[in-house]
Amino acid sequence: MIVWSIANQKGGVGKTTTTITLAGLLSEKNKRVLLIDTDPHASLTTYLNYDSEQLPRTLFDLFQLQAINRDTVKPLILNTEYKNLDILPSHMSLATLDRAMGNRGGMGLMLKKTLACLEEEYDYALIDCPPILGVMMVNALAASNRILIPVQTEFLAMKGLERMVRTLQIMQKSRASAFKVCIVPTMYDKRTRASLETLQELKVRYPDQIWTSAVPIDTKFRDASLKHMPPSYYAKNCRGVFAYKTLLSYLERLEQDER
Repeated sequence: MIVWSIANQKGGVGKTTTTITLAGLLSEKNKRVLLIDTDPHASLTTYLNYDSEQLPRTLFDLFQLQAINRDTVKPLILNTEYKNLDILPSHMSLATLDRAMGNRGGMGLMLKKTLACLEEEYDYALIDCPPILGVMMVNALAASNRILIPVQTEFLAMKGLERMVRTLQIMQKSRASAFKVCIVPTMYDKRTRASLETLQELKVRYPDQIWTSAVPIDTKFRDASLKHMPPSYYAKNCRGVFAYKTLLSYLERLEQDER
């Protein structure tokens, strides 16, 4: 199983859009995909037309389990309307984990253990992260093969990227291998100087980690979310989906080359 976390310590940069679009494209290629919503705001869960407040079990329940194995984890996973696409949904109670259980031993490895139990069930797991450093982001990063960092192409978003890079550097000290990172420029508008200059700055600062293209602004993303549909199902030929297809091909080549 290949595990990608989509993370940035800034909100509104396209994390959920990146997660659901890549997941939709993978599912259309007959890849079995597990989505994991670790953000207490439950945006990804809501996107797929689930009301997290009405669900009997969510990701929060994972942290209450006495034992993590396939039999205890599978009941927490929901099917979606889309073939090959399942979700481990979020709940607002995840916001209490740091205070209630943050110091409990092994808390940072719960997702890694969970995905190990599901190794034969899925080809990919995509983890949508909250914009703050805490138990949930630590879990996501520890479980991942690669970290995708969406960065809005405007200068304020650079600060969020800098915080994210520092976080990875800190966590790196407890790992045997380096984090594999792919910076994904998003919300790109070639008509504005801010977008042009920010994309160039990203390429200069992070030449070895950046995907050198960009995801453009596309209103079809908003329309797809209103319909609770992955963008590739809603508007497969729009320019935003085309950009994510290009990104996915790039990521697949990276994974293949590193095997």
